[in-house]
Amino acid sequence: VPMLLPGGSLGRAVAVLSLSVVLSARGAARRYGLARSSSANCWSHLHPVNMFNSYSAKFYHSKALTSPYPGSHTERSHVPDDKVDWLTEWEDYNPVEYTAKSVLSGPSWADPQINDKGFFPKFNERDGEVERKSLNGLYMVENGRPRNPVGRTGLTGRGLLGRWGPNHAADPVVTRWKRDASGNKVAHPVTGKNILQFVAIKRRDCGEWAIPGGMVDPGEKISATLRREFQEEALNSLDKSPEEKAKLEKQLHNLFSQDHFVVYRGYVDDPRNTDNAWMETEAVNYHDETGETMDNLPLEAGDDAGAVKWVDISEKLELYASHSYFIKLVTEKRGAHWSEDPGPECPE
Repeated sequence: VPMLLPGGSLGRAVAVLSLSVVLSARGAARRYGLARSSSANCWSHLHPVNMFNSYSAKFYHSKALTSPYPGSHTERSHVPDDKVDWLTEWEDYNPVEYTAKSVLSGPSWADPQINDKGFFPKFNERDGEVERKSLNGLYMVENGRPRNPVGRTGLTGRGLLGRWGPNHAADPVVTRWKRDASGNKVAHPVTGKNILQFVAIKRRDCGEWAIPGGMVDPGEKISATLRREFQEEALNSLDKSPEEKAKLEKQLHNLFSQDHFVVYRGYVDDPRNTDNAWMETEAVNYHDETGETMDNLPLEAGDDAGAVKWVDISEKLELYASHSYFIKLVTEKRGAHWSEDPGPECPE
């Protein structure tokens, strides 16, 4: 029987029941082909921050069901669509156990194995400097291991992820308007909406384009992670002199201190996810309305980025993990071009 840690008060029991109802409803939506209904296109009008309750498990576990597992030859056991939800009984479920050697070697960013002597993680709460709370609420703990709140992935252990349970990341979406040689905003010829651009990096590990971002360090504030990751991956700040770093900091201050909005906060469909470890992120949009701040910043790939550039935003983008969805939400917020097909009208 799944066990919730720490001990179960009535309030927590209700929270878990609520999560079960959500998962059950999502499973029903998937089974009856409702997962990507027209109402899903209007999602951001209903849930401005968290899409966890709106999309089916099939949406979430698309990339998290792919094989081989990144950086390995390990194949996940196959999980049919109707067996993703934990609420669906599956006595013959036999996931593959895999944790990368780079994680098992004991780096500072990784937990020990569950049964290691002296390791007593406090799941569903702040554990010293490590945040083990999920952005999506309480998750179950079974046989000492956290259970992926969205469902089965065909693989147990931690894979490439350091933490048991949620692994927290931050994704800064830095945008500006596309402009012509005269400095005027460029509108899309079909929709008439202005075209938005964002700073994209090409990941070294898989070659896919993505939002620059990375893991939140223990004890680090999300705002600090967002700023640090952008500097390291898009501006190559790690290879800059102290003087150059100080200049970059000054230029970025205006961008990161102005009004911004949280695009998304929660679970991410990521190819590294397992039954016991998963990615969660907070994606935040920092918009340079005039273009003056970013025009003077020299983009240079650094850290684990293979390349960096400004990318025109449209639905044709194919990005890493759930990043295309985050970008779509930014265009909705900014009233920018996304698709030549407007889709159904959204209810007010």
